[in-house]
Amino acid sequence: MAQLESKKGMFVDTSVCTGCKACETACKEWNELPMNPDFGFTGNSYDNTGRLSGENWRHVKFVEDFSEDRSEQRWMFLSDSCKHCQLAGCMEVCPVNAIVRTEFDTVYIDHETCIGCGYCITGCPFGVIDIGKLTGTANKCTLCYDRLQVGQQPACAQTCPTDSIQFGDVDELMLKAKDREKFLRDNGDSKAQIYGDSDILGGLNVFYLLQDEPEKYGLPSNPQLPQKNMVGGYWSSILSFVAAGFISLLSFRSRRLSKDEQESSDISV
Repeated sequence: MAQLESKKGMFVDTSVCTGCKACETACKEWNELPMNPDFGFTGNSYDNTGRLSGENWRHVKFVEDFSEDRSEQRWMFLSDSCKHCQLAGCMEVCPVNAIVRTEFDTVYIDHETCIGCGYCITGCPFGVIDIGKLTGTANKCTLCYDRLQVGQQPACAQTCPTDSIQFGDVDELMLKAKDREKFLRDNGDSKAQIYGDSDILGGLNVFYLLQDEPEKYGLPSNPQLPQKNMVGGYWSSILSFVAAGFISLLSFRSRRLSKDEQESSDISV
């Protein structure tokens, strides 16, 4: 782990996002990401990116929200990316320590070390990480680590025309988010809520102000680290391995006894 200089992150305010996708374009341009290899018309509203992937490190979600009788409707947008979690499941399951925490407290994948095993994909409860079709290694948002090193902000935050994406010190951004949440609630937006405070995996360095329940945006309300769900699986695998070894040993012993009996029989004859 690098020596922590400052905990950097982003506050994404969905209430002022217009779905313009400038952040997506800036991310691809700066990081020299190829066009989506699965490019085509998804038929899913105006969203042709589809999802986060090895080639799409930022994805603007389009959510068409209708009332039950469809008499009322609204658009909701969410510029989504890696959350750079304080308790990062991807880091915990990486077998070669290719995923590290930088001096800015962000989560970074070292492509020189990554072996493309895909364990980190199952370790992320948000479906952020993917194996790049061209690189063969795990890929996700780096929070523009190369830009942070020279005092610049991430390309997406710099490009956002409405300041829906704000970059800075996480603690300061959280204070802004809580002020904004209070403002929205005081003005009738009763479902406004912060997603990514300390109650979510110890806190997300990239967190959100939502205007509805997390599930509406495709976010888990209570994401869990993989180990909490995989302990039983680990023990099952270990017991299966031990059982297989025991059966193999018995089989070997049985064959050896049979061979010895056969040799004794041949000598007697």
